[in-house]
Amino acid sequence: MVDVITGGPADVQGILKPKDKIVGVGQGKEDIVDVIGWRIDDVVDLIRGEKGTVVRLEIISGSSSNKIISIVRDTVKLEEKSAQSEIITIQNQGRNFKIGVIEIPTFYMDFEAYRKRDPDYRSTSRDVRKLLKELKQQSVDGVVLDLRNNGGGSLYEATALTDLFIDYGPVVQIRDADQKIHRNQRAKRPAYYDGPMIVMINRLSASASEIFAGAMQDYGRALIVGSQSYGKGTVQTMSELSSGLLKYTVSKFYRVSGDSTQHRGILPDIALPAMFDTEEIGESHLETALPWDQIHSVPHKQSTALNQLIRPLTAAHKLRAYKEHNFASLAEQVELNKQWDKQDKLTVNLEDRRTRDNQLNQSLLAIENTRRKAAKIEPYEDMQAWEAAQEAEDELDKDDKPEKPIAESDPYLNETGFILSDQILFISLDKLTAQQ
Repeated sequence: MVDVITGGPADVQGILKPKDKIVGVGQGKEDIVDVIGWRIDDVVDLIRGEKGTVVRLEIISGSSSNKIISIVRDTVKLEEKSAQSEIITIQNQGRNFKIGVIEIPTFYMDFEAYRKRDPDYRSTSRDVRKLLKELKQQSVDGVVLDLRNNGGGSLYEATALTDLFIDYGPVVQIRDADQKIHRNQRAKRPAYYDGPMIVMINRLSASASEIFAGAMQDYGRALIVGSQSYGKGTVQTMSELSSGLLKYTVSKFYRVSGDSTQHRGILPDIALPAMFDTEEIGESHLETALPWDQIHSVPHKQSTALNQLIRPLTAAHKLRAYKEHNFASLAEQVELNKQWDKQDKLTVNLEDRRTRDNQLNQSLLAIENTRRKAAKIEPYEDMQAWEAAQEAEDELDKDDKPEKPIAESDPYLNETGFILSDQILFISLDKLTAQQ
């Protein structure tokens, strides 16, 4: 599991963590069903259910020993999935940069309130506009829009969000089954925020997230940082049959550059180590996925200023990030898991399997202890001590857990803040040079 849905029952109950591996699912008191080797979509279908019912998950949480947790199913509240902001401070080249971070878990809109003409209805673009206003008032130097794990949502809101950052122009092209191309989704007013910004994505950024990120990249409005997105560039609809429903694809999304978001997704300008295998998660691993293709681009006002910064920003990022112990530790864990997953042969001998699992755990423990020593924290004596510390933290209520510095709690976001501060410095230097 890559992340926990914000505002969902697992997040609220605080007993499931990112990186936990779900290996079995049980309904209520029924037997656990082994889901190893299942497709992600099928596992998700098994976990979902009616509000108030219990689902039991067998998970592996950083060790070879499995444990079973119970989660009471509930609805995800809109206000708990809404955009949120914070300010992080980045010290770079003798300066303190105030970086505003806006996390957008999904592209949402309260359609019921909108239909009732409620002037205060909630939506992604309206909430982000308010957050941007607050960040402006606090004089931030730049903004990071965090779309990691954002699976999409309202196309209208993806367009409206784009409208906050670019001037007039098309946002996305849609080609239907009759090969007709529609370009009705457009930015219709001057940009509300025109300052420095970066958009973060990962493999779970999909659909509407890819439309927004693609537009930011095509217009040259913001650099994209992270890993390759999901590649969900098609639209499906349902038709009722005499028995059951038929789901079929009716249209396909294309960027203003003419590139499809299907299959390939959005490729970052500056790549961070991918947290999971693209062969296991993403549109490209589905057998019947439509291929990537192109159509004609549509005229749009493109800035190339940021493209010239990609190489020096990438070089600065690599020099810095892998010297920071939290980022380096995370990158090592990602690489270790990647190499471990590449092994295509597994022994059926139980003792050999235990030896193999122990080797992985010892390698992960060594990486964690290297990080702790660099942070001047007492290293764990053994794997059992690490597991006990994790379990003790898990038992704390979400509000009681100690707040960790951003470099430790989210090394990728911390590094992205540094990349944005570098971007601001480089642009300032270019302007100074041009004036001389």
